Amino acid sequence: MKRLSFLVFAASCYAVFFATFLYLIGFVADVPVLSHTVDTGPSAPVPVALIIDIVLIAMFGVQHSVMARQGFKRAWTRLVPQPLERSVYVLMASAMLILMFVFWLPIAGDVWNVEGKVGAALLWALFAIGWLIVLLSTFLINHFELFGLQQAWFQARGRMAASPKFRTPFFYKLVRHPLYSGFVIAFWATPRMTLGHLLLAAGLSIYMLIAIQYEERDLVELFGDDYQRYRRTTGMLAPRIGKQG
Repeated sequence: MKRLSFLVFAASCYAVFFATFLYLIGFVADVPVLSHTVDTGPSAPVPVALIIDIVLIAMFGVQHSVMARQGFKRAWTRLVPQPLERSVYVLMASAMLILMFVFWLPIAGDVWNVEGKVGAALLWALFAIGWLIVLLSTFLINHFELFGLQQAWFQARGRMAASPKFRTPFFYKLVRHPLYSGFVIAFWATPRMTLGHLLLAAGLSIYMLIAIQYEERDLVELFGDDYQRYRRTTGMLAPRIGKQG
């Protein structure tokens, strides 16, 4: 029963994540049927909106990075069973995004507005490509392990996870962090960039640049010289052009 309960909990966390991920796409795209999006929701004076929105971005960033660090995991798993550590992390990250959806305050004012059909279509296509890169990247590095299902499944089957091996499938041959590259594309590719959308895109992009530094420290510690060589020859978010070495 304990193993089954772990599996049910992990599956529930994954379901919450997947629904949140889908809402995030609609939130960024300002889908009209949603009551809360990056450009739709309660109004407030610009200084108030700026402060609240920045705090929401910071809360997500702190949770997402701190709980992913190895030191935190070692302490956290004294309270949370090891097979559920990743699922709890995914649930907390989803909760931070839901808070952002609910309390985000739009900021009016266009930075750019592409009205031509061809230009707008190209930007929406790029937007879709960004999200596709995000999704494919998770499967390239083991989607179900990344979101906690594999750990609970192995626990239910009495299996041990294999030791992580350094590999660079598909996108990872071109850039070190294609998942983040996809997010950057998705956040910035829009026919209409409002001041609120700009704040969201810039804030989350800055967070990702900071998070990458911490992630790479962990990856160097885990994979050693293999990752060091990879880092010297492969671009972080965009393919490296020119002489490598």
